[in-house]
Amino acid sequence: MARDANNGHIVQHTIGKIKMIDVGFIGLGIMGRPMAGHLQAAGHRLFLHDVGPVAQELVAAGGIVCKSGKQVADESDVVIVMVPDTPHVEAVLFGASGVAEGISKGKIVVDMSSISPLATKEFAKKINALGADYLDAPVSGGEVGAKAASLTIMVGGPERAFNTMKPLFEKMGKNVTLVGGNGDGQTTKVANQIIVALTIEAVGEALLFASKAGADPALVRQALMGGFASSRILEVHGERMVKRNFEPGFRIELHQKDLNLALEGARALGLSLPNTATAQQLFNSCAAQGGKAWDHSAMVKALELMASHEIGSA
Repeated sequence: MARDANNGHIVQHTIGKIKMIDVGFIGLGIMGRPMAGHLQAAGHRLFLHDVGPVAQELVAAGGIVCKSGKQVADESDVVIVMVPDTPHVEAVLFGASGVAEGISKGKIVVDMSSISPLATKEFAKKINALGADYLDAPVSGGEVGAKAASLTIMVGGPERAFNTMKPLFEKMGKNVTLVGGNGDGQTTKVANQIIVALTIEAVGEALLFASKAGADPALVRQALMGGFASSRILEVHGERMVKRNFEPGFRIELHQKDLNLALEGARALGLSLPNTATAQQLFNSCAAQGGKAWDHSAMVKALELMASHEIGSA
């Protein structure tokens, strides 16, 4: 790892004629593991840390396992965090042996988790005070998008840091947008999760209606895919509903967390999000049935329970 001793800015090492950055990656779960893998495949040296054993394929390909967030920050030019919720990010950054203890001038911290916009602004101030830049860069696309490197990445923070990170983001996603300052990326992600939840609910209602009326929900979905009702949710999650595949790509408990952020934000802003609240209640119903780890497309199970009918049943 090279660094300019005069100003602390990142000095990228090279592989051939390509400038590279040493990347720290903390949080290597369903999403983080393939995301880190894409960066590794692009030639970036990875310094890795997770609460459990680090994925063996990353280690076998040259990833360096670190014992703490502090060590990751010491060794890396850029530290990417991909963990479930606001308290986890706070612990990774500012807990004992956390990233803040190893961060220094000119480095960049990138939080790609989905967390509170208000907390994000406070985290950014603390990291900035240590001389480093901070980007909030939550993603949309789920496990499928993470594996296919087709994620949508919504970024908040300084343009200089975004410009440094954009080539790395483009290894993990297809739609990469700087939407504003710190916190704006997380606000965009909350808005995304509102749309996704309400669309899952709409698809669930439509397919349940069709099935209860005696139509083949698979053929109904196929027909709707060619019309104005077509959407990525109808394509992917509608298929899950028809095929009864609720193995998690994005867990209900994580979407509940995101809608909590939406509803808490709405209360603070003095506005009403009535259908968001309804979607959250449907997720709550699924969780009460033991489904907090189901894929969020399983929201349809709450609708089926009220209808006493399962999509696709006779």
